[in-house]
Amino acid sequence: MDVKETAIRVLALTILTSATLLAATPVHAQTYAPGYPVCLQAFTIDGEHIECAYATMAQCQAAAAGCGAQCLTNPYYGNVSGKPPGARRRPARLAGMISV
Repeated sequence: MDVKETAIRVLALTILTSATLLAATPVHAQTYAPGYPVCLQAFTIDGEHIECAYATMAQCQAAAAGCGAQCLTNPYYGNVSGKPPGARRRPARLAGMISV
């Protein structure tokens, strides 16, 4: 291999590497947080964003009131206990005293 051939290979590899780096798009984080069953999708001048931070549809609708937003159910909700986030279990000493 002569010097000219090596220089061409280095140049071709440099161009290929530069094109690959420039063509790569940034990766976005997961949009839907799995900890809450309701998400707020807000529409702004800069685009839209989704915020999953609501335990009930009513909470989300209160936050969306008067804004360019809508509420939707979280397709990735992963709460297997069935209780909304933030709901605490009753202490055992009170559980027997309170009848529901």
